[in-house]
Amino acid sequence: MNTICAISTPPGIGGIAVIRVSGPDAIDACDYIFFPFQSSHYLNTRPTHTLTFGKIVNPETHEVIDEVVVSLFRAPHSFTGEDVVEISCHGSIFIQQELLHVLTRCCDVRMAEPGEFTRRAFANGRMDLSQAEAVADLISSQNAAAHRLAFSQMKGSISNKLDLLHDQLLQLSSLLELELDFSEEDVEFADRSQLLSIAQQIDDEVVRLSDTFRTGQAIRNGIPVAIIGETNVGKSTLLNHLLGDERAIVSDVHGTTRDVIEDTIILDGQSVRFIDTAGIRNTNDQIENLGIERTYQRLERAQVVLWLIDGTRLADDAKVEQCVSDTLYVYRCIEPYIHDQRLILVINKVDLVDSDQLSLHLSYLLDLLSQTIQDPSLSLNYVTISAKHEMGFSELRKALTKATRLPQAQGDVILTNKRHYEAMQMAHEALQHVLSGLLTQISGDLIAEDLRMVIDSLNSVLGRSITSEETLNNIFKNFCIGK
Repeated sequence: MNTICAISTPPGIGGIAVIRVSGPDAIDACDYIFFPFQSSHYLNTRPTHTLTFGKIVNPETHEVIDEVVVSLFRAPHSFTGEDVVEISCHGSIFIQQELLHVLTRCCDVRMAEPGEFTRRAFANGRMDLSQAEAVADLISSQNAAAHRLAFSQMKGSISNKLDLLHDQLLQLSSLLELELDFSEEDVEFADRSQLLSIAQQIDDEVVRLSDTFRTGQAIRNGIPVAIIGETNVGKSTLLNHLLGDERAIVSDVHGTTRDVIEDTIILDGQSVRFIDTAGIRNTNDQIENLGIERTYQRLERAQVVLWLIDGTRLADDAKVEQCVSDTLYVYRCIEPYIHDQRLILVINKVDLVDSDQLSLHLSYLLDLLSQTIQDPSLSLNYVTISAKHEMGFSELRKALTKATRLPQAQGDVILTNKRHYEAMQMAHEALQHVLSGLLTQISGDLIAEDLRMVIDSLNSVLGRSITSEETLNNIFKNFCIGK
């Protein structure tokens, strides 16, 4: 059976539900059970992109199942490229199941597999594979940034970029083929320096696209923000207040947090994934040291770091030197794991201190840290808060919003899919062989072979060189049924 059906709306009870039917017999199948209220409006006679009001009748019992609105999309002007009928019924689970029952039992229609509608759209040339994958990303998008990116990809932003690269690669390949054809006649169509320039431009663009993957992952899964610091400085309290939930245990006992705790909020339309980590200190506790090691692992993958310092120690004349010493110790511990992260110093517990003393000692600490930090790309921003009483949270959220704002100019292409990233990596590797061959003057036929590998890698993103059924099954298996 080549005609499929499924519920395309979320499972459960709702105001309405939509049953989608697609395939060569979609219109005839629905006409068999659908009776329009205007007798001249049978689906076989209706033009594409029309709505028809009527009732669905069970042909076995002749009972009316529901009054519905049917949307008709004739091939090839439909999502799948086939004849598509969408039945909008009331959202009763019983009605939905009865409609599926009469379609599959009485109308020679089968249930769709996960992602089968989108897979048919790909197979029928309605979209390439990158656009098909963007459909799944659009459905699962949790924030405004992920939605914008998935929608851009569904409309062909990746396809358009790769088509431009493909044209350049074909030009390069054609020049090499001409060189091969006329090599014995000593005719030169393009010198190697020109070919080298074109290949380098292509590789630069491939590398640029690869480098967007980290940003794409942050948009898709949430920007990772690590909360670090010594023990008992208020990291867990801060996490709980930022999330509005008691996710972490809060205690006066040092070293309470021994594992990583993560959760996500939406901040200014962007998902932000907070990571509460074990306090950094010198300890002989084996379990606590494992937690500290995990802190370093998460720190390395974070894009923003909230570094908490106990303001009561910093503002105390008797404790300030030890506080500064411990802060510098923490920096030496984290230095190997921070590279281009945005660092925000958070002075906590300010509700318990003298503000003048704190300001004086904070200036002293910042001067020492500025002298200690060797990485010129790291800028030290700071805010003062009371995590317990949520003082200073407005400024903290402003600092976080600024730090987590990702550069995404209109029309930029950003990779979010690991398969696309791996294809770009393979293309880059093959281009390195092309560049090396052009520099060392090796035979053009060997360079042409590497060029074909580059073209195949880029085409695989769009599905043009994927012939394995297993590969396609793997891509579409995580789609929801009905899409």
